[in-house]
Amino acid sequence: MKYHMRKQISFLVLITFWGLTATGQNTQYVKASESDPEAKTILDKLRKKYDGYQSLEAAFKLEIELPEKDKEVQKGKIARQGAKYWLELPAQSVLSDGKALWMILHGNKEVQINDLPDPEETAGSLLTPESIFNFYQKGEFVYQLLNEYSKGGVVVQEVEFKPLDKNSEYAKLRMEVNKGKNEIMSVKAFARDGSRYTFSIEQFTPNKSFAANYFSFDKNKYQGYHVEDLRE
Repeated sequence: MKYHMRKQISFLVLITFWGLTATGQNTQYVKASESDPEAKTILDKLRKKYDGYQSLEAAFKLEIELPEKDKEVQKGKIARQGAKYWLELPAQSVLSDGKALWMILHGNKEVQINDLPDPEETAGSLLTPESIFNFYQKGEFVYQLLNEYSKGGVVVQEVEFKPLDKNSEYAKLRMEVNKGKNEIMSVKAFARDGSRYTFSIEQFTPNKSFAANYFSFDKNKYQGYHVEDLRE
């Protein structure tokens, strides 16, 4: 259970810095340089748009599907300003001021303070805010435009990513993009252990103003919580 919680949080942290005719479904890419040019154009447009935001806040829905378990649906909120971010879920929250990371476990009334992940360790990962819009440029993933279809009156472009590293915990990841608005609608991760995580954006607010201390940990808000500093 703790393993899946860590994977769930990692997948969400990634996202914050974050169906007409089938296209190229039979193409097999084996090198990053062979990735679908159409998909690259879509991703470059997304990255340019999101890079232009000074801050953002999003309400989201997370669907968790574990092998032989009933589907679990959680709702939460995530905010980001530069390297700082604040993720809220019913059972846990994650806060980063850009220098350290606080994992707040509400059920256990526990706060864990950690160092930020080493950039070199996460450079090829989809699991960090810094990577969501540029991971495909590092040469460790191939991607292609799978489909373009209509969904609820919206034209959706579906892009699939596959890691070149066979030891990656994710077999593939699929992103739905609103073609007209040039915005991410959802991201679905397919883990090699059979787990599925679908992150859907329900409300998005770009360039939101936050209080100066919004991304700072305030221990007074967590009376009775045990705080453990795991920083080296």
